[in-house]
Amino acid sequence: MLQRFLDPQVLAGIANLQLTAKTVVDGFIAGLHRSPDYGFSQEFAEYRAYVPGDDLRFVDWNVYARTDRLYLKRYRGETNTRLTILLDRSNSMAFSSGGVKKIDYARYLAASLAYLAHHQRDAVGLISFDESVRDFIEPSSRQGNWVKLLHCLDRSEPASRTDFAQPFVHFQQFLHKRGIVLVISDFLAPAEVVLRTVAPLRQRGNDVVLMHVLDPGEISPRLAGSRILIDMETGDELEVSPEYAAGGYREKIAAHLKALESGAQGAGMSYFLARTDQPLDEALRRYLVVREGRA
Repeated sequence: MLQRFLDPQVLAGIANLQLTAKTVVDGFIAGLHRSPDYGFSQEFAEYRAYVPGDDLRFVDWNVYARTDRLYLKRYRGETNTRLTILLDRSNSMAFSSGGVKKIDYARYLAASLAYLAHHQRDAVGLISFDESVRDFIEPSSRQGNWVKLLHCLDRSEPASRTDFAQPFVHFQQFLHKRGIVLVISDFLAPAEVVLRTVAPLRQRGNDVVLMHVLDPGEISPRLAGSRILIDMETGDELEVSPEYAAGGYREKIAAHLKALESGAQGAGMSYFLARTDQPLDEALRRYLVVREGRA
């Protein structure tokens, strides 16, 4: 039942990103509470009513001063973690084979991960890019920064082609403190180009996670007959047969995914394939694993 709150098709019907993020994270946390991996949920600041006999050291006296009620704070996470999300908003991210568009899924991911980090009092920032940097919000844990980030995600619509070099050069110029860098993209560029561009961020002491957003139709296309396919960024056309889609193409995309994953691991980065037809919980779990490693 909880999985439905992480389903991208369900999230598509929610009115705004703030509510989407809250729905995803609340459902995710509830799932952790019911999971044998309960240790993850210790990361969250939670309260429960005081029961006689409880240790008074864990009473939150600030809450008591405001409400005149005793609550125990089960965990107080004080961290210096900085999360920067790099969001690809290029034209290819507008693709959908019938479900949620890649850009929408990417925004759900970005908003949910930012809300999760904000919930943990981590500093969160955002760079949205295509062939150039479109928005830059420096990481901060202030409430106003979270609202600015949501507004930025709301207006992150595909409008141009991709150039990985620009945003990463820009990011390095403002990289004053180490932290976690999440790159959310469809990575429709040669694996060696992506890895060569992103790897320097790891060398600066960051934990880098590549979140590879793809539509299931891009991984396992099914064509009833030959089709003329148009590149959403260049406008180039290519005639594709069902035989090629089921054979040669799938071999090439599988090789691309393997090259990205093995290359990322070889450079000390994490790689995660996020299909737009799958729930968002594994992406959130991946962030927590990386964050826990920084503690």
